[in-house]
Amino acid sequence: MQQKKRKYVFVTGGVVSRLGKGITAASLGRLLKSRGLKVMAQKLDPYINVDPGTM
Repeated sequence: MQQKKRKYVFVTGGVVSRLGKGITAASLGRLLKSRGLKVMAQKLDPYINVDPGTM
């Protein structure tokens, strides 16, 4: 049995909030899922809830 190769999609942005990163990631995930792909969304906060503008 041949195993399918796992692929990753990263949606990134700068420190500007309300840029639409979440909507973009959710929409892309929904489109991929509608094509029969398995999708798992995961959010990463590299600043651990610290304001990146003050760093």
